Amino acid sequence: MIRINNIKIRKDLSDIEILEFAINKVSINKEDILEWHISKKSIDARKKDDIHYTYNIDLNLKNEIKYLKRKNAHIQQIQSAKISPISINYNSSKPPVIIGAGPAGLFAALTFVQNGIKPIIIEQGKTVEERKKDVDLFLATGKLNISSNVQFGEGGAGTFSDGKLTTGINSPFCKKVLQEFVNFGAPKEILYLSKPHIGTDNLINIIRNMRNYIISKGGTFLFGEKVTDFKIENSKITAVYCSKEIKTDFVVLAIGHSSRDTFEKLLENGVSMQAKNFSVGVRIEHLQSDINYSQYGKNCTLKLPPAEYKLAYHSNNGHSCYTFCMCPGGVVIASSSENNTIVTNGMSNFSRNGTNANSAVLVTVTPQDFQNNSSPLAGIYFQKDLEEKAFALGGSNYYAPVQRFEDFLKNKKSEFIGKVKPSYLPGFTLANLNDILPSFVSSTLKEGITYFNTKLNGFANSDSILTGVETRSSSPVTILRNSNLVSNIDGLYPCGEGAGYAGGIMSAAVDGIKCAIAILEKHN
Repeated sequence: MIRINNIKIRKDLSDIEILEFAINKVSINKEDILEWHISKKSIDARKKDDIHYTYNIDLNLKNEIKYLKRKNAHIQQIQSAKISPISINYNSSKPPVIIGAGPAGLFAALTFVQNGIKPIIIEQGKTVEERKKDVDLFLATGKLNISSNVQFGEGGAGTFSDGKLTTGINSPFCKKVLQEFVNFGAPKEILYLSKPHIGTDNLINIIRNMRNYIISKGGTFLFGEKVTDFKIENSKITAVYCSKEIKTDFVVLAIGHSSRDTFEKLLENGVSMQAKNFSVGVRIEHLQSDINYSQYGKNCTLKLPPAEYKLAYHSNNGHSCYTFCMCPGGVVIASSSENNTIVTNGMSNFSRNGTNANSAVLVTVTPQDFQNNSSPLAGIYFQKDLEEKAFALGGSNYYAPVQRFEDFLKNKKSEFIGKVKPSYLPGFTLANLNDILPSFVSSTLKEGITYFNTKLNGFANSDSILTGVETRSSSPVTILRNSNLVSNIDGLYPCGEGAGYAGGIMSAAVDGIKCAIAILEKHN
């Protein structure tokens, strides 16, 4: 195929109009086109007086060589990244077990059934449809189900987020993940948008469709079943325990970043792990209209989506501050998974049509920040302490503590809400977040948010709302594995975000595929 790249479009055009514009620019005859598709679409808003779209278009042509000989800077030959065929050596009489039905677990299961192997997927939470009911009840009433919530249940923590599919990894499996999402109901535009997202409303249907397909191919889901122990003999996994013993030779450990009691049980069983860097902080909210104005200016005539941002700051105190999981037109969502804790996250539906924009503003935390605890799980205890303090500061009723940024700077409790209204449910309490955040976190947040205002005007607006606390952006633990993706326990494959090998939906899904392939190709 050939690619027409870096085509700048300054109008809102239909796909066929974009094609015609592009081929006219590089003098390709329409009659020579056998097939075509948009391979990338992005927005260039660096110059407010020249905001435009940039497109890449891939074409299959009758006379490809003729066009390549022209040496046009906009034309290049491309080859699709190849995925090596799987050499299946699975000869166990027992099914592989997958613990966790988040993106890592679901894509591991999908890979197994697509290659004729029927896994058992154990998920302590409920199906995504029932899980949504529990989340909605918590947001309405503050009644928390510790097994079925924003963290636990089919689809994983990413289900109640913005559904971002951006990633920093470069893997041929990324394209497969996007295509599988489309196969199960995602909008086709995720295949080419530079910053694709699905939205919680779409994810719920997509995950249900994935589950039904896996079941139709022989996979078994055990919902409401919590793995309580592991049977390890001669440094090899032989079974897992939930309400019954399930014998197996292979376990994909896709438990997510919030399965704290499972981390403790794994450590107790001698599974090698270590503390890792993670981040904590707050959610910040602005009016989406203000973010649009700052990013797009006032004269843009294009029908642009709600604006996004991504910002970073490096403090002199050795810690970094950065924005994470920015949710245009979204809400701050209650994400607790343990009693008497406050945990926040961000969520958007596909349309991103809410009044506020929000993102996490996080400060890096290293094992050196809790040197008094040498346990590999010390980061978990650090997180939980913050979450319990936020619960108490919010009123011990699952209301979140919130504060205007101006008051946060002045280290005083907020007494009123300005133009930005907190979106967190079931409710909020005006507070002083400095009272619970470690001093290095508070000081770095103040420096970082003030600095971000120089990059995005209005970011440090006095009325910007801070909601505490965000502690679950990533796992504070790495479950060690070797180059074959196996832990020190033979047959146990740490996988995805909880094990420390992913940082979002896309990378977790890719890791699930890789772990399943490692098992399928393993020579016993």
